Amino acid sequence: MLSKPKDRRIAALLALAGAILPVSGFHKFYMGQPKWGILYVLLSATMIPKVASAIEAVWYLFQDSDEFAQWSGAVTQKTMPIQTIAAADALRQLEQLRLEGLVSEYEFEQKRRQLLDRIG
Repeated sequence: MLSKPKDRRIAALLALAGAILPVSGFHKFYMGQPKWGILYVLLSATMIPKVASAIEAVWYLFQDSDEFAQWSGAVTQKTMPIQTIAAADALRQLEQLRLEGLVSEYEFEQKRRQLLDRIG
């Protein structure tokens, strides 16, 4: 499933804010890690989430965009292997042929399995 890509600069800014402000963890909510966000909020009275937030802010800033996208769980066409994109396109075309009645269900299923085996 494709998820919306996160902006590493926003994540870094939120993490930096967590290192400075009395409450930490907003960057974890932004990154789609609500359990960690809650833990950071609960521990905000200690220095632990402040130090962790500062380290994560620097880490986010020094990662390149592709590495950050892959780490944050965002799968985009830019981060997807070319073979996967080609197989997805071929599956869409094959499905269209099946819908138009130009390919039988049996032929469709065989070709679909071949395509999925290539990327799997």
